[in-house]
Amino acid sequence: MAPHVRRALLWAIALGVASLGLLMQVSCGPSGGANGRDTLARPPTFRVLVFTKHQGYYHESIPAAVAAVRTLGAHQGFAVLATEDAGFFSDDRLRPFAAVAFLSTTGDVLSDEQKAAFQRYIRAGGGFVGIHSAMDTEHGWAWYHRLLGADFAGHPAIQRARLIVSSANQTPPLPQPWERTDEWYNYTALPESVTVSVSVDEGSYQGGTMGASHPVSWYHEFEGGRAWYTAMGHTTSSYSEELFLAHILGGILYAAGVDQPKRSR
Repeated sequence: MAPHVRRALLWAIALGVASLGLLMQVSCGPSGGANGRDTLARPPTFRVLVFTKHQGYYHESIPAAVAAVRTLGAHQGFAVLATEDAGFFSDDRLRPFAAVAFLSTTGDVLSDEQKAAFQRYIRAGGGFVGIHSAMDTEHGWAWYHRLLGADFAGHPAIQRARLIVSSANQTPPLPQPWERTDEWYNYTALPESVTVSVSVDEGSYQGGTMGASHPVSWYHEFEGGRAWYTAMGHTTSSYSEELFLAHILGGILYAAGVDQPKRSR
């Protein structure tokens, strides 16, 4: 086994996400009670709100993605509440969550009052995770796209591409290069004032428009909070990929302000 693959697997095993049982749970559906919360053997270390409202294109991968995040939470010890209800965007209802994930949201999903509450949440130290079409959301809201880091311009057909992993990658060790199939977003401009963790090599696929530097995952501190984004995650199969799930988990931990993963006992 190549050293980089062995390191990635060891990191994933430490998080409890490398077992066959976890991958089967992710593939088959969410773990948890009827109220949408995971059943944890101990009090959760923190809570994550997964927001999936869509006013445009609906991604068929959303159920698998929600199941994957719930399962990651069950293994890592954080609670997950998944919802399409924008009513959660109030001061009182956001306060319990260490991070809010916009998971393949599309279109205009929040009212002006809800936007203001979300801004206050971030400025009070909250975390944000954006997955895939979180970028294809709220195009007229400049603050949101500064938080996110970029704005959506389009994409070519789904295809396999070669990824370049930065030394600044704060999620688990990944292959170098990392090859996978996804929908590779182009942006209206390159993200600024962010730390890029993964980029895509435009020479490895057709339809890239960003040039020699084409980031796909990045993170930054923003107005008192933390934001992590990946343009990956269009396909349902993404959410049964061990390395991609570990990458998502690392983003959640960063946004929630958790520096290191807990080790399995």
